[in-house]
Amino acid sequence: MTAKCGNGKRLVESFVIGAGFTLLITGLAKAWSAIGPARALDVADPIIGVPFRQLMLGVGLLELFVAFFCLFTDERQFSLLAVTWLAISFVVYRLGLLWIGWRRPCGCLGNLTDILHISPGVADLIMKVVLVY
Repeated sequence: MTAKCGNGKRLVESFVIGAGFTLLITGLAKAWSAIGPARALDVADPIIGVPFRQLMLGVGLLELFVAFFCLFTDERQFSLLAVTWLAISFVVYRLGLLWIGWRRPCGCLGNLTDILHISPGVADLIMKVVLVY
């Protein structure tokens, strides 16, 4: 029984570290894009009603905050709870977009798509896979 607990603990540890790195990358991408010159970021988000620029900056900073706990503390329970809450919030947001008929790709990675030379559709698919993770 001890071996199972040890394996479960390692699995949790691996997940939290992986989630931390993922949130670090997406949080930095969102925050960096939010301070960029793209005019599209000045359009109001259809769900929350604030400009995408402010929304991306806020969510990016929130992701960086959660990433910090995942990567630099031993607070595994809090880290798991924060990642779960964040993931549920993203799912609810995405469902809200579907509900209102919003069919545009997510701009979650902002200008990073240009740097990586990937289309917004591919970036949207990548973010959906990350959300499932």
